[in-house]
Amino acid sequence: MKALIQRVSRASVSVDGAVVGAIGPGLLILLGVHRDDHPAAADDLAARCAVLRIFPDADGKMNRSLREVNGEALVVSQFTLYADTRRGTRPSYTDAAPPDLAERLYESFKSALSRELRGRPVPSGVFGAMMKVDLVNDGPVTVQLECLPGGGRG
Repeated sequence: MKALIQRVSRASVSVDGAVVGAIGPGLLILLGVHRDDHPAAADDLAARCAVLRIFPDADGKMNRSLREVNGEALVVSQFTLYADTRRGTRPSYTDAAPPDLAERLYESFKSALSRELRGRPVPSGVFGAMMKVDLVNDGPVTVQLECLPGGGRG
């Protein structure tokens, strides 16, 4: 499972022109699910997102977490994080989870993240939909976190 995390001043996701999820300051999390992922990966990655210290402290150093700054999180599914571009010019997505597994683990990740953020709601996109994401990247700060299939961290 991969999370491409962007620290944002604000972010929103729309489907068919209607906003389905929006946040103020916090994290936009683009989430990719691997075909070999399991529920424990969702729990581990959610915990890591909640405590990743990429928000500034009083001295301006990135030393505070989403949980500490009481920030918001917006989660958007993105199977293209598992694009394999080693051959040719058209990416292969064979490492991405099939839709049924991906959706279950996407929902599990959102629930786990909400628990990590002490019950705060976690807005999201619509799984499998064509979405438009609007954001103001703060910093910019962009970090990739990964839980490797079968356990371990990348």
